[in-house]
Amino acid sequence: MRALMDHALTRQLTKFALVGGVGFVVDTASFTLLRLTPAFHTSPLKAGIISTIVAIAANWVGNRYWTFGPHRSTRGAAEAVEFAAVSVLGMLVALGCLAFSHYVLDLRTLLADNVSKNVVGLVLGSAIRFLLYRHWVYHPARRNRVAARVPETVDAE
Repeated sequence: MRALMDHALTRQLTKFALVGGVGFVVDTASFTLLRLTPAFHTSPLKAGIISTIVAIAANWVGNRYWTFGPHRSTRGAAEAVEFAAVSVLGMLVALGCLAFSHYVLDLRTLLADNVSKNVVGLVLGSAIRFLLYRHWVYHPARRNRVAARVPETVDAE
């Protein structure tokens, strides 16, 4: 039984990492493009907020329907609010790393901003997000689930 639980957790972590990989590409690409524009050249936190929100939207779809699909709630709106709250917490971790690197350590290059936000901040924020998604937003025992609504089929005699 323990081996099945470990296998299920490994599969869930793998899916979470793949969805996160897509989010990472979306976030990094949009953050870099924004930072290269004159409007955001000196505003890394504003660029980070926008790029992270775009990545959160991509991650919402992947995590809701694939990573945690069997555990998603029948209350989609409430689940969306919970997902957004956890995602904002992860965003604040990444932006905190960016702010510390950019404004305290005075590392102001595009590469330094990307490393602090999209590597260090991503790792720390992802650990927090996975735990909260798994144990709060998509916890199997927390509420009625979509899978519970699927009617059982009856074999014809």
